[in-house]
Amino acid sequence: MSTTSETVRVEPRGPVEGSLRVPGSKSLTNRYLVVAALADGVSRLHGALVAEDSEVLIRALGALGLEVHARGGEIEVHGAGGRVPAARAELDLRLSGTSIRFLTALVALGHGRYRLDGVERMRERPIEDLLSALRELGADAHSLKGNGCPPLEVHAAGLRGGVASVPGGRSSQYLSALLMAAPYADDAVTLEVVGELQSKPFIDMTLDVMHDFGVQVERDGYARFRVRPGRYRAREVTVEGDAMAAGYFWAAAAVTGGRVRVTNLGSATRQGDARILEVLERMGCRVVRDEDATAVQGPAGGRVRGGDFDLNDMPDQAQTLAAVALFADRPVHIRNVWNLRIKETDRLSALATELRRLGATVEEERDGLLVHPLAQPPRAPVTLDTYGDHRMAMALAVVGAALPNVVIRDPGCVAKTYPGFFDDFLALVAGGLS
Repeated sequence: MSTTSETVRVEPRGPVEGSLRVPGSKSLTNRYLVVAALADGVSRLHGALVAEDSEVLIRALGALGLEVHARGGEIEVHGAGGRVPAARAELDLRLSGTSIRFLTALVALGHGRYRLDGVERMRERPIEDLLSALRELGADAHSLKGNGCPPLEVHAAGLRGGVASVPGGRSSQYLSALLMAAPYADDAVTLEVVGELQSKPFIDMTLDVMHDFGVQVERDGYARFRVRPGRYRAREVTVEGDAMAAGYFWAAAAVTGGRVRVTNLGSATRQGDARILEVLERMGCRVVRDEDATAVQGPAGGRVRGGDFDLNDMPDQAQTLAAVALFADRPVHIRNVWNLRIKETDRLSALATELRRLGATVEEERDGLLVHPLAQPPRAPVTLDTYGDHRMAMALAVVGAALPNVVIRDPGCVAKTYPGFFDDFLALVAGGLS
């Protein structure tokens, strides 16, 4: 499928069957890139994500004077030993929230002036919680418009260290950014989480990556973290498949009564988004986990079980689950994901709007959705909007695997994390993946 197509139509053809490799994990790729850039020596990443989100980060590291060579999913990073070689840089992070958060903490280790910005939607995404914590650690970091959103400017002279408070309610990425930069502060860094931390498995992932590169973090659950001065050591890593990407294909198996096997994501995964497998099991799917691969078999006829699901530890999977909910035997309640409102779009509002276009009854709540099973399929083609949000496009494709007359606008927005998504998904639906 051409990434410049204005729309794409997904038509059901019965139970989907197939095997595929999904792109490397975005969350792991970007964490490895940041830690490798700070490490001593040359690190090599195999099977890394090749998409706009990782390319944006790689370009930004280059603008900071770091040597990064990428050829497909093979990336070589020449670590600068905790330094930021460039004294000035203007970084365009587009719509990559992960990149702007991680790099805001990284450039605070430098000595110079750095400006970080992105597209218009990025300028609506809050980041003051991170800036405030960096100021507590000795950085001069502020929002240029004074609204707590990009564009940002950091006048860097290294991080002093000390104690900083990190609100946990908006995003775990603020804490991850601080943790990864913390070993290169002058003194030990203690990070105290205020309130309930969102998306806890992503902090576990960050700590695992830091450990892989030789830095240990002392912790008191998810409330307090202490990082002593240290250094990352370069290493060679293989990036496993992206659990978010895999989730759309597993969901297609669920709603069509088919079977899909993802061959580069196994039972030992450290990704929180892989917990969608537990949700699908509760909904009546059969899951087979091997060391390097995971398969999902949907229930006969694609009629899954409804229920109540707290997705706070994997909020991005709420869109996938909302798509599956249309084919449940009773309503599906998706809870505790209010931070979806500050993502690439207000995902709760967008989901409610688009599922209603199909004729579904959706009750929108402050922090979730109650999705009722679809009573009957649309009789004429329905064009669904994606809001420029890659995850909206991919979740709506799941609907099209089991429901006729689904047309998705702006399919090219998936380039952010999975440029070949619709090629793979349409091939699966047509029976062309094996």
